[in-house]
Amino acid sequence: MVREYSLKTKKSFGRCQMVLMPLVILFVLVAQVQASWSLEIDVTKGRVKPLPIALPDFIGDSSAQKFAHDITGIIGNDLASSGLFQPLPQASYIEQITSFGQQPRFGDWRTIQAQALVTGQINIQGDGRVRAQFRLWDVFAQKQITGLQFVTPQRNWRRIGHLIADAIYKSLTGEDGYFDTRIVFISETGPKNKRVKKLSIMDQDGFNVRSLTNGRSLVLTPRFSPTSQEITYMSYSGGTPRVYLFNLQSGQREVVGVFPNMSFSPRFGPRGHKVVMSLQQGANSNIYMLNLQTRTTLQLTNTEAIDTAPSFSPDGRNIVFESDRGGQQQLYVMDANGNNPRRISFGKGRYSTPVWSPRGDLIAFTKLSGGRFSIGVMRPDGSGERILTSGYHNEGPTWSPNGRVIMFFRESRGAQGGPKLYSVDITGYNERQIKTPGFASDPAWSPLLN
Repeated sequence: MVREYSLKTKKSFGRCQMVLMPLVILFVLVAQVQASWSLEIDVTKGRVKPLPIALPDFIGDSSAQKFAHDITGIIGNDLASSGLFQPLPQASYIEQITSFGQQPRFGDWRTIQAQALVTGQINIQGDGRVRAQFRLWDVFAQKQITGLQFVTPQRNWRRIGHLIADAIYKSLTGEDGYFDTRIVFISETGPKNKRVKKLSIMDQDGFNVRSLTNGRSLVLTPRFSPTSQEITYMSYSGGTPRVYLFNLQSGQREVVGVFPNMSFSPRFGPRGHKVVMSLQQGANSNIYMLNLQTRTTLQLTNTEAIDTAPSFSPDGRNIVFESDRGGQQQLYVMDANGNNPRRISFGKGRYSTPVWSPRGDLIAFTKLSGGRFSIGVMRPDGSGERILTSGYHNEGPTWSPNGRVIMFFRESRGAQGGPKLYSVDITGYNERQIKTPGFASDPAWSPLLN
């Protein structure tokens, strides 16, 4: 018999307001059983065989049936996209789930090789909001692993699917998921020699695309703040390249400091009150840090070279950047105050666009060698370099908030070619294209929203 621990219902109001996105209200566990179970995926290994998981359509009455079907689909797509799960075809299911309180016939699910089972129910409340409940079962141990419920306005229903997928991912891997997140990127339209580039934002699976700028000015290199409420990016608005700060909640934007020369490659510090960037100085550039609270700047590098693309370590103690001070683009790490710079890349080719993993264990980069652009990772001391994917023109890696997946853009050849977004996990497997309405470049992944 499944044991359940009934917990008091408690509200947790996560401030995860993206542009035009309402707040999700999360109610914690409706039921959770023993803290130990046999079913678990070890994500520390290399290539992992996907875990077979059954996802029958959630139950819903006539008013909620479409939500129930579509939310189940979102959960399945999210889990499959991770490469860690294999949703089984519904046509193979022997048992039909007709009630949320129904105890599964575990033998039927073992017969089709399912190791995990998800059951759920969707209702439309009297106030019009969508209420979702789900249970995750270990088929072989015949136990419920976890159960949660979520309530949200109908216009925000897709987030329920992402939140449930995150909960399943965490229950079976022990690590936070990354599905309830957003991607800010540059959407590109028009002919190759006259592209219109807009600052845009979307869900991590490519849905709910929205433009944040009108395309009248060139925009580049957007980056999220740690709170997901602000974006920093470079724009040629007014004819001079400047770093801007865009508030997603209010829609307001402002220039990040007024400097005599071009500023570019901005990125937030881990606490969100500092921004590091490059400032052009003649033919060279150096790295500066701006305190957003005091509006004071600190010069971190001072060389006759091009120092650019800085990225903080998650603890804020170090900064990785690219520099040609040695005669060719390479990666360097320095203390956050600019002291103790040391080179960490020594392979053949040129290295650029470094970005520190949220876990702190790896640095992702772009590498040009032998006429091919590659996305790779190395440890912060430069050891353990691995190439994850190569192509005609790969560039601009960005990390998922759990540090397990990298998104980047790949340029295609020809007059009709253009950039598209892709993701790949840190083992180098499970490369996938992220579909967007048009061409897309310079992706940046948000932290988890909930």
